[in-house]
Amino acid sequence: MPIQVHVARDDLTKLQPVEQDAPALADGEVLLAVESFSVTANNVTYVVVGDMVGYWNFFPAPAGKGIVPMWGHARVAESRHPDIAEGERVYGYLPMASHLVVQPGKVSASGFVDAADHRQPMSPIYNQYSRLAADPEHDPARENERMIFGPLFKTGFLIEYFMRGEDWFGAEQVVLTSASSKTAMGLASVARAKSPAIRRIGLTSSGNVDFVKNSGLYDEVVAYDDVGSLADKPTVTVDFAGNAVLLRRLHEHFGDALKYSCLVGVTHIDDRGEGMGAGPNLPGPTPTLFFAPDHAVALFKELGPEEAGRHMATSWKTFLADIGNAIEMKVHDGLDAAASIFAKMVGGEVDPATGVIIKP
Repeated sequence: MPIQVHVARDDLTKLQPVEQDAPALADGEVLLAVESFSVTANNVTYVVVGDMVGYWNFFPAPAGKGIVPMWGHARVAESRHPDIAEGERVYGYLPMASHLVVQPGKVSASGFVDAADHRQPMSPIYNQYSRLAADPEHDPARENERMIFGPLFKTGFLIEYFMRGEDWFGAEQVVLTSASSKTAMGLASVARAKSPAIRRIGLTSSGNVDFVKNSGLYDEVVAYDDVGSLADKPTVTVDFAGNAVLLRRLHEHFGDALKYSCLVGVTHIDDRGEGMGAGPNLPGPTPTLFFAPDHAVALFKELGPEEAGRHMATSWKTFLADIGNAIEMKVHDGLDAAASIFAKMVGGEVDPATGVIIKP
């Protein structure tokens, strides 16, 4: 019996697995059986900004409920599409659920898109599924790393590409909040390789300082309480935390030295403030939300898919070497575990040194 995990959209800590009727496939449709997915702070961001960006719309749920989007692997359990074989495996955007019905379009040897009507208004980046048998990025030995780091790393890659294209807005240093987050680590890795002149400063909670220092990705690591110690130099901030109080402190500390304020994620949900910003009369530049899919489209348009893919693959290999075994993989069975762990992730209770994989 298929199962979906429904989350209360007004309280993201309340999740409940719900049995569904077995789907009856129409011609051209495919039933994916979800094999595995990761649970990261990125998934929390998806639902926090779900109404703003449309993340709730990918996998419809009853009124007042939502289904959290995940990245993971699935197997074709049933196919009524002539070009998709039962038993083949794919990687892509999946619901926190046991199954997903897709309507493959633009089918090629390497992948397809879900052409279902309700998914078309959203960014095409999220509608693409890679067929693992012909996927150059697929490494059977690193499937866990791809689920956990892949989407997050790509966001970090795109932030560095954007900043470098703007000459880092004249800054000498970049301050990354929630420096233990996987997206921040991805950005730090790419910046170290491609923008070595920019000093990388990681801000994190006092309990995570040692972990962030040991990653070796930052030139300096500072606890949130010590923001006042940061050097007053031309700076850009990349805010992965979404903590409105912290963001205001950074703006007030740097003042005119702050050249650009980039908002990316919201790992500190309770403190994010209205609209993810820091309220009115904020000193310095207006915080600007970084929407990775738009930048991905721009990258592929500028470099072409093949060249863009080559750049990203090179940086991905460097990142995997950078992180080594810094993240311990923990695999959990069942959607009950997924619901419980996601609720803890919302509350900031999951160790950043742990990579969480769910096998429904």
